[in-house]
Amino acid sequence: MFEALTDKLQGVFDGLTGRGALTEADIDKGLREVRLALIEADVALPAIKDFLSKVREKAIGAEVLRSVTPGQMIVKIVHDGLVDMLGAEAEGLHLEATPPVVIMMVGLQGSGKTTTTAKIAARLKNRDKKKVLMASLDTRRPAAQEQLKVLGEQIGVTTLPIIAGQTPPDIARRALQAASLSGVDVVMLDTAGRLHIDEALMAEIAEIRTLAQPVETLLVADSLAGQDSVGVAKTFKERVGVTGIVLTRIDGDGRGGAALSMRWVTGAPIKLLGTGEKIDALEDFHPRRIAGRILGQGDVVSLVEKAAETIDQEKAEKIAAKMKKGEFDLDDLSDQLTQMRRMGGMQGIMGMLPGIGKMKDQLAQAGFDDRMIKRQMAIISSMTKQERRRPDILNGSRRRRIAAGAGTEVSEVNKLMKMHRQMADMMKQMSKGKGLFGSLFGGKGPQMPPGAGLPGGLAGGLPGLPGAPKGPGLPGLGGAPGGLPGLPGGLPQLPPGFGRKR
Repeated sequence: MFEALTDKLQGVFDGLTGRGALTEADIDKGLREVRLALIEADVALPAIKDFLSKVREKAIGAEVLRSVTPGQMIVKIVHDGLVDMLGAEAEGLHLEATPPVVIMMVGLQGSGKTTTTAKIAARLKNRDKKKVLMASLDTRRPAAQEQLKVLGEQIGVTTLPIIAGQTPPDIARRALQAASLSGVDVVMLDTAGRLHIDEALMAEIAEIRTLAQPVETLLVADSLAGQDSVGVAKTFKERVGVTGIVLTRIDGDGRGGAALSMRWVTGAPIKLLGTGEKIDALEDFHPRRIAGRILGQGDVVSLVEKAAETIDQEKAEKIAAKMKKGEFDLDDLSDQLTQMRRMGGMQGIMGMLPGIGKMKDQLAQAGFDDRMIKRQMAIISSMTKQERRRPDILNGSRRRRIAAGAGTEVSEVNKLMKMHRQMADMMKQMSKGKGLFGSLFGGKGPQMPPGAGLPGGLAGGLPGLPGAPKGPGLPGLGGAPGGLPGLPGGLPQLPPGFGRKR
């Protein structure tokens, strides 16, 4: 999400930050480029006009023109403007009410409403330890109620039994009664949608809202619909009283116009982002972090949070124990690659690391993408158990057999083995010194040696980016149970001082 906008803005800021001083003409020229970038990102025109007006007012102030680094100050002003447009502070779901708390899901048909209902229910159950009941009020779409039932079985959340012939208000009453009798904390009502907004849809939702008195009325909107989603959100806000918005399919939206426009146009906060099809592909919406991503500043906090949620702690502790002995076999590497895929793959992780955006072309040329992860996992899967535990026995004939089994070339097997050897050597090096090892388990130790990158493995931080010349690499993050899985292969041509602590 926001890839195109990030690229455009990065070009504008590179021109501004490279100047020793800025004139008002320089600022106006830069803001014209920003305006074009926002238009191409499909941001609503009224929102663009208001945004640029506020940014220009601050940018032409004396404190900016006399600043030592005026270009960097402009970047900060644009960042603050984006935060203001997106909603300033993050707003989570409001559940502080007498149970059962009712969450009503609304939106057009095809926006991902039913799947999002299950995603939120799974999050409330697993993360917040809430007892949840889901009920489908969609009696129009074929198999809509069965779909929610199947999703409920997959995530271990109870769904209201289906009774044919009941109207949506009748189903809502039955759900509230069942929740009260069984001590449910949260009731999720998945209402029916339409292919377009009509009076019958609004009347039905208004009747259910009056009956159920929901604490949260969440509009599920498809980010790929762009300004159509913004128009839908505005109508639902005016007619139904939406308390929050969930944007879906943002993983397929390279522009991000809907996200940037939604809060400004509707006044309703974006609360959650659907980042994929899997049931755990749901993120909290943090305006400041999103603004940082747009401006290429990364989002390490979200990366650490995602790691904490997805990494298998028990497995991480076992690998940590092996690492203390300087051991690191191909089974360990396979586990890291699996964890990386759970966290959104190579692109998902790279997008959250500061400064990586500028290196996107280099990374693409070096083959750093999710296909690389799949290829490496296929190679490891083609090995025997003994070969994974003792990589040193992989002679030429074994490597040819493994390459044939994985459907790749022997050169790819050789690359994987070289990368593993570099990482294993680093593990041994870190196991010898207490100070260096402190950087692995907790992130408070001294900087890693040049090119090592984020130390660790599953036991505490991104394992080395081996092969990176010069520069101290990225400092250990620490604080995330299990750490962050590896970025195998090494980033090419990391600039000196990349990621240095300040």
